[in-house]
Amino acid sequence: MAISDVATFAHLSDSDVEALGREFDEIRRDIEEARGAKDAAYIRRLIYIQRRLMVAGRLTLFASMYPPAWVAGTGMLAIGKILENMEIGHNVMHGQFDWMNDPEIHSGTWEWDTTCPASQWKHSHNFLHHTFTNVVGKDNDVGYGILRVTRDQKWHPANLGQPVYNALLALLFEWGVALHDLDIERIRKREKDPQELKRQLKEIWRKVRKQVGKDYVIFPLLSGPAFATTLTANATANLIRNLWSYMIIFCGHFPDGAEKFTEEELEDETKAEWYLRQLLGSANFEGSRLLHILAGSLGYQIEHHLFPDLPCNRYPEIAERVKALCEKYDLPYTTGPLYRQYGQVFRTIMKLTLPTKADPNEMQPLNESQPLRGAKRPSRDELRAYGGPLPPQAAVA
Repeated sequence: MAISDVATFAHLSDSDVEALGREFDEIRRDIEEARGAKDAAYIRRLIYIQRRLMVAGRLTLFASMYPPAWVAGTGMLAIGKILENMEIGHNVMHGQFDWMNDPEIHSGTWEWDTTCPASQWKHSHNFLHHTFTNVVGKDNDVGYGILRVTRDQKWHPANLGQPVYNALLALLFEWGVALHDLDIERIRKREKDPQELKRQLKEIWRKVRKQVGKDYVIFPLLSGPAFATTLTANATANLIRNLWSYMIIFCGHFPDGAEKFTEEELEDETKAEWYLRQLLGSANFEGSRLLHILAGSLGYQIEHHLFPDLPCNRYPEIAERVKALCEKYDLPYTTGPLYRQYGQVFRTIMKLTLPTKADPNEMQPLNESQPLRGAKRPSRDELRAYGGPLPPQAAVA
């Protein structure tokens, strides 16, 4: 059940929450002061590798009529597209490398290799999602407008099609992202400004036309006799990128342990409480350094949500300090193998295909056997998120 007061849910007093916030601020200051040549070299080297992968893949596909060349070219193209979208484009557009003052590697100028216009993505993702993370009714990433991923979302007969919607979203993920900022729910309720919708659709059309022309017309034509095989190679590379991006992104907020929140949580929310909500609403996965790079460093989703504009190559060292704070304040640090995290996501989507109700007895505060730290009395109308009697610990005077 969605949480309306993260501090009480986590059994932290007001002073604990503010102290935690100061410690997160200290991590930010330390990383900002440490940024330098190593971080700049990291992103420049990655861009260098990615662009050469794309060139090598395109050149190899001139011989795509031969199966080994088709497989090699498609593979290089797919990896190049994954790197550009995930570790480069996503993180550059978060402003993680703006401090370099390089106009070519800047959130204001970067346009990524996908159908979604950068400006719309920065609004729907950087602003809406990262501000209202997992707040049901405010964060459109909770179900992406078509999936029921928490029992706090009212069931509708249309949810019976979730297995199909989920499969289509995975296969066509870049197209789903392209339409995301349109806000399907507002359109459905006829709350969307028609002029705004028209402007956004024109912008999407310009980007789609460019992407489709590049991948499915220009490069196949340049390969001459290999037109058809190059076309299928490009389509396959995009499909691989879509499936990979979908899986990685869904593992960040929908596995077990990634909490959801009510809009009440936003009432008078302090910066420290925002930090706590990001921590409780995000989930990591474990893996090698290469896996994390291919995943856009979103295996460190917790760290990314705490510090979305700090360099992604710093997340491993930030993670050690975040885990230490979770131990100090007795807070969860949700992580696990990638296969398990996605398995939990898939199970939730399939389970919520059928009508279910939020169970007020299911959501229990963290560390239920422990008294409230600092003996803090619950706030926000006595933890209305419970929908029933308060647990004994929450009633401490």
